[in-house]
Amino acid sequence: MSRARSDLEGSRFGRVTIVDETGSTNDDLARAARSGAGEQVLVADHQRAGRGRAGRVWEAPAGASLLCSFLVHPALMLADAHLVTTALGLAALDAVESVCAVRLGLKWPNDLVAVDPRHRDRKVAGVLAESILGADRVKSVVAGIGLNVNWPRALPDELAEISTSLRHLAGDRVDRTSLLVALALGFDRRLSEAESSDGRARMRVAALERSATVGRDVRVVFTGRELRGRAVDLTDEGLIVIEDEARVRHQIAVGDIVHLRPLGT
Repeated sequence: MSRARSDLEGSRFGRVTIVDETGSTNDDLARAARSGAGEQVLVADHQRAGRGRAGRVWEAPAGASLLCSFLVHPALMLADAHLVTTALGLAALDAVESVCAVRLGLKWPNDLVAVDPRHRDRKVAGVLAESILGADRVKSVVAGIGLNVNWPRALPDELAEISTSLRHLAGDRVDRTSLLVALALGFDRRLSEAESSDGRARMRVAALERSATVGRDVRVVFTGRELRGRAVDLTDEGLIVIEDEARVRHQIAVGDIVHLRPLGT
């Protein structure tokens, strides 16, 4: 992992910190952000308190995953803060494909999934972004990712049904340092895209091309309510468009997506 420091020197993420263990890389960088720290990346071999959306616990064997968080100061308005999640998700898709020739899909809003011929969506990674806001602009965003890399070959049946790792998909161990460097450089590029209207349009095209959600019948779970319909589009701002049974279209910024049926049926 130490090679990443030299490989990222001169980039937006030239400051790289690598630790054996921490509670949560997102929490560590959120504290740093509130103290006025600059852009950087924090990598841990193991997290004692890693989590996903809605406080879900993220567990992984030590050294078997790429667990990292990025502290960024993007030039984004408040309404566009969630584009950081899209930018990191797309960067992760690109990094995985370039490093280990595995093509994943992006399940809106924050999961990378492997979609096999039977259309089972098995989770490979999750992204969690937390914003520190100013009056009308985003001051800082901490964006973390937990990417299943070299998980043990034998997985419990209940886990194998819903999750997998790059080692299982590629058929061999994957170099985590190469993956980190590709991810950080790609995230740098995608963030630059998010900061311009033309770039956001390009991100929308990329997100549509790699979406595992658009074209599916879905259930969107909100706080205290839910919406059922078909995911039909993404906006330049990263919102998903759901068409309900009455053919009314809803633009959704926040919610948990449940895929209701396989692609192509």
